[in-house]
Amino acid sequence: MEYLEFELPIKELEDQLQKCQTIGEESDVDVTETCIQIQKKLDLAKKEIYKNLTPWQRVQLSRHPDRPYTLDYINAICGDSFLELHGDRNFKDDKAMIGGLGKIGDQSFMFIGQQKGFNTKTRQYRNFGMANPEGYRKALRLMKSAEKFGIPVVSLIDTPGAYPGLEAEERGQGEAIARNILEMTRLKVPIITIIIGEGASGGALGIGVGDKVLMLENTWYSVISPESCSSILWRSWEYKEQAAEALKLTAKDMKRMKLVDEIVKEPLGGAHKDREQTFTTVSNTIVKSYNEFKNLSPKELVDQRMDKYSQMGVYND
Repeated sequence: MEYLEFELPIKELEDQLQKCQTIGEESDVDVTETCIQIQKKLDLAKKEIYKNLTPWQRVQLSRHPDRPYTLDYINAICGDSFLELHGDRNFKDDKAMIGGLGKIGDQSFMFIGQQKGFNTKTRQYRNFGMANPEGYRKALRLMKSAEKFGIPVVSLIDTPGAYPGLEAEERGQGEAIARNILEMTRLKVPIITIIIGEGASGGALGIGVGDKVLMLENTWYSVISPESCSSILWRSWEYKEQAAEALKLTAKDMKRMKLVDEIVKEPLGGAHKDREQTFTTVSNTIVKSYNEFKNLSPKELVDQRMDKYSQMGVYND
């Protein structure tokens, strides 16, 4: 188990509890009361720490190495029913963008999302979750296939941004993302978008248009990462905490500004603390969201989606 800097008080108490339990097991001393006291302190510390997280601390939680990634969600939710589909039928198969058909109960969904790696080798293989143009074109191809067969789309966002390399720009990174945004606004099937980790820049927007946009509690969604914002404004990464505060990138900020529709609650301490509970919550949320749109006609669906995005950024004094 890895601990972030602000979680160190929790680690100390958990270590104390572990030592106390070990002493009780290895000796005749009754340490029950002491363990109870430490457990109470631990429970209180967790509530206090996680109740008062700063925006930067939520960014750190969204990047926690133990946090589940897109394929973890898909495999847990769909089980053996998931069939991964590959390639953009133009250049190659982008490993940072995954997609395929899966079922929740009897309902089929087209799942699309960025996939990060969990160790050095897989991170390189997945390009750290940063998709190239062919990744966005693969995603669009899968969405169009879903539209053809009347299958709803589920988009899982977790990326530090689209890949910014020269070769990506040469192959039309900006055009690929813009094309996806355009096509998703008029896709004739329900789109459910969930930010499960990082939602950065156009890399997130490229699969981020949806009839229902949801954010897990400890995720962020912004045009730029706090580090990059800090380096541009202050010429240093040292001000990333101030940048995170100023960017208003947390789920609460996004909900308040009506840029997302709903916040999905996570277990105390983050999604990685209780993966099974998180997977169940996300699965139920997908089904609930789909039920809101399944009876709408394609025209009603598109009109409602266009109205939703047209109203963003419009304010009346």
